[in-house]
Amino acid sequence: MLDTVFRAPRVITTVGESARSIGIRDGRIVAIEPLDAGLEAGRVIELGEDVVLMPGLVDTHVHINEPGRTEWEGFASATRAAAAGGVTTLIDMPLNSIPPTTTVEGLEIKRKAASGAVYVDTGFWGGAVPGNLEELRPLHDAGVFGFKCFLLHSGVDEFQPLASAELEQYLGVLQDFGALMIVHAENSQSIDRAPAPEGERYRRFLASRPRGAENMAIAEVIEAARYTRARVHILHLSSSDALPMLASAKRDGVLVTVETCPHYLSFTSEAIPDGATQFKCCPPIRESANRELLWEGLREGVIDCVVTDHSPCTPELKRFDIGDFGVAWGGISSVQLGLRAVWSQARTHGFSLTDVSEWMSARTANLAGLSRKGRIALGYDADLCVFAPDEAAVVAASDLEHRHPITPYDGMALAGVVRETWLAGEPLDLDAPPRGRLLRRGDV
Repeated sequence: MLDTVFRAPRVITTVGESARSIGIRDGRIVAIEPLDAGLEAGRVIELGEDVVLMPGLVDTHVHINEPGRTEWEGFASATRAAAAGGVTTLIDMPLNSIPPTTTVEGLEIKRKAASGAVYVDTGFWGGAVPGNLEELRPLHDAGVFGFKCFLLHSGVDEFQPLASAELEQYLGVLQDFGALMIVHAENSQSIDRAPAPEGERYRRFLASRPRGAENMAIAEVIEAARYTRARVHILHLSSSDALPMLASAKRDGVLVTVETCPHYLSFTSEAIPDGATQFKCCPPIRESANRELLWEGLREGVIDCVVTDHSPCTPELKRFDIGDFGVAWGGISSVQLGLRAVWSQARTHGFSLTDVSEWMSARTANLAGLSRKGRIALGYDADLCVFAPDEAAVVAASDLEHRHPITPYDGMALAGVVRETWLAGEPLDLDAPPRGRLLRRGDV
């Protein structure tokens, strides 16, 4: 006897969208049959043709900031927002918490803060910073999913960047035990030489983070990965100029993958009002022509996946009082809206919901080595999203589940509505106690 059966005219499986019956037992998918197969269960869910049953999203780039900066966000609020947006698994970044996740002790402090507070399954990246080379293997053995480094100042003093020689040294160590390095790739010297970003004008802020800073840093990462044969992942790509060299590196066999974010695929610099610091992020949102080339990068497979880079802060830190891009904190709050934002643009660019699921569920799960996540397939966790792709709704920041009502999507009409999110074969109830698990690399 199955616990639950979904009978759905529209299901996204590994072979695309089709009508299927999905059988669930003990939190796992154990049957995928034709719609009329007659599967029986204690609970049968009949879905209509207006919704798609798709894998829950796997968001591998989320800043939760707890402990130490819990007033910015927190495990409970961030994972509630994730669940409301169809995300069933997320991986937390090693900053901006205090302490950062750069030691096993820091990891355990973070796990203690998260225990009993997460609505969705939650894992952790480790940090690679100057002086913690000897911590990498212990963190790996303790279950982090890989390591994040910066090539310029991170914005917080407790998470310092790696110099070029250190990057190569650290990659050499990680290659020894097959760990992944994820990289914030902007060249600090290029940014130091660029115009200062002070003031309300978005164009001045954009000029302060030139494409060349990204391009130079990405080239450095590619060559370091080529030499060490380590696995590297480029975070939040915003410069389309880097796509040809990334494509070339992949053809050469360099072990490099690439992500971009909903805000780079949705917004354009020309449309950002001066003083609208809710749009500030680093690297920045660029021109409309750049955005279209990022979509082509997804079409051609140079960009592997899409993640939110949810990076919230308090309203005061966004400096809405003066609208100064030079002093406002950079980060986009979007973990609840990623699926809807990407689908709104994807459908106008000729992509299907199957494509979106591949970018935001299957490939992100692959990136982190989550071998039972991100797909509706036999043996996989029954983490599911019931999504109405043809509905539309206007975003109201005040209605979102994350801690502060700040997002550049406020007031936008987005396509698609998340009707339900299921975790391990049960619907997520945000009024009930959290039941997400804390994940360790190798456990899933």
